[in-house]
Amino acid sequence: MADITMYSAQGCGYCQSAEQLLKRKGVDGLTKIRVDVEPGQLELMIAKTGRRTVPQIFIGNLHVGGFDDLTALDKSGRLNELLAK
Repeated sequence: MADITMYSAQGCGYCQSAEQLLKRKGVDGLTKIRVDVEPGQLELMIAKTGRRTVPQIFIGNLHVGGFDDLTALDKSGRLNELLAK
């Protein structure tokens, strides 16, 4: 299964929903980067994604976006393909 990295923050409902969706898909090795407590990570996330909101999710090196983007990938069936790599 592909490595998954998620930029997140405490109390973020979309972050929790994204994590739950990934767990339902069998992801157990999610790497979470907390932009609210880890110095410099918010700036790094913005530089990598061009976005200021969390979650921001990477499957391997591919930036898939936030929760809405992840959900759209799941509904299209493409999320399973990306996770299998």
